[in-house]
Amino acid sequence: MRSDVAPEALARRLLDESALLTLYESTAARLHRYVARRIGTEDAHDVVSEAFLVLWDRRAGHEHEPDALRAWLFGVATNLLRRHVRTEERKLRAWSREHGGRLDVADIGDRAADLADAALLAGPLTGMLADLRSEERDVLLLTAWAELTPSEIAVALDIPVATVRTRLHRARARLRTRLAALHPTDHRGNDRG
Repeated sequence: MRSDVAPEALARRLLDESALLTLYESTAARLHRYVARRIGTEDAHDVVSEAFLVLWDRRAGHEHEPDALRAWLFGVATNLLRRHVRTEERKLRAWSREHGGRLDVADIGDRAADLADAALLAGPLTGMLADLRSEERDVLLLTAWAELTPSEIAVALDIPVATVRTRLHRARARLRTRLAALHPTDHRGNDRG
């Protein structure tokens, strides 16, 4: 649902519950798609909800330019994703220690299906994305999946725009190198002499 409320009015009225609802209606689905691609659908609900709770909790002391409000939410969600991944990694390591490294397929359940769905969305790039530095991966995915501009990403991650562009350039260069290694092309037949 598209809002008729101007961004300036939305930023001024963020203390108002109806303004938060308007922001939620215009942003939640896009934010959910971004988060779900990274961690799966079920956990994405929790992360999106928590991002809006953070916004609600910080609404009085947090001033943002109207255009930056949505980008700021993506930054909050990205930070929550990092925390989610760290927590899950710790749980998996603890589970592995407790069970001696044995994997019981019956214990995996729906969580594995969600993770598989998220991985399939990324296609063959999943491993390559995992190999990127987290800062580069965040910038790349905010560009590709959340469709944020470098300026919006700078607001979302609270870093300079130049840093966003540098990280994006490095991430793309690393992926191009990895893809070229997977699919080398024979240039000998392309000589024009």
